[in-house]
Amino acid sequence: MINLQGSWVAMPTPFTKDDKVDFQGFATLIDRQIKYGTSQLFILGSAAETTLLTLEEKKTIVKEVISITRGRIPCFFNASALTTDQSVEMAKYCEKEGADGVIFTVPPYVLINQSATFAHLDTCMSSIGIPCGIYNNPSRLGVLVTPETIRKLADAHPNFVVDKEAQGSVEQLVQVQRMCEGKIKIMCCDYPHYSIVIPTLAVGGTGTANIGGNIIPEEAALYSRPWTSMEVMEECRREYFKWFPLLQQLYTFSNPVVIKAALRILGLPGGHLRRPYEEYTGKKLEELETMMGEMGVIDKYGVR
Repeated sequence: MINLQGSWVAMPTPFTKDDKVDFQGFATLIDRQIKYGTSQLFILGSAAETTLLTLEEKKTIVKEVISITRGRIPCFFNASALTTDQSVEMAKYCEKEGADGVIFTVPPYVLINQSATFAHLDTCMSSIGIPCGIYNNPSRLGVLVTPETIRKLADAHPNFVVDKEAQGSVEQLVQVQRMCEGKIKIMCCDYPHYSIVIPTLAVGGTGTANIGGNIIPEEAALYSRPWTSMEVMEECRREYFKWFPLLQQLYTFSNPVVIKAALRILGLPGGHLRRPYEEYTGKKLEELETMMGEMGVIDKYGVR
């Protein structure tokens, strides 16, 4: 089983000018992540405009990205769908193609209770043998997967390896860590506004599932390490505090609006946004570019 830790970067989906998936762009962005020390990648998450991709596009992305990453960096894919059966189908496809792992969520909009939440995730996890995890994001999905439900899933599924948390409660982090006794790795999302990075690592979480690493991959790898020593803890805190203003800028709007704008500033293949997203323009874009310049991001990472 994969021991997820460090910087787990949630990648955007690059598009060509005619709105096709840009696989050469994917290769460029993935090579960059490997170069700068990212531990693993997450594909088809919310940063990837996953709800704006067709099923055929998603399956093609799975196949092509696996061919790019195989043996080079672990790569998990979002297998979530609008129904349990569709989620199972996607997860089985990912497994067949050779994915390192998959992530499940509660389907959006249905607002199910914890019994139905367990049944959904239990069915999904039972359908595959590869490592899997959950993305616990009540702000987007409307349902919080409680620590009690996470513990039941951990007891039932040895392949359940990671809980990607995206909510503001430190109590949730503590309870998951306490109840699961380290069987499940906790890796926090950027949301809400990078507020739970330090608490996650402090309670024994193993890293961050982040979008910031798309722009500052080497720095994200430093502040995302599990706290194995006082030296690592202090370096993590220094890096996190230093880069926090930029991380906040990257969350001015919902993913992946600002991330793609920042990639374009660097000359990297972020591509445009699919509708109904609107491009990041005007004063906010100017402020972002100014900050990236003043903090040395353009000098270090810009493509000339």
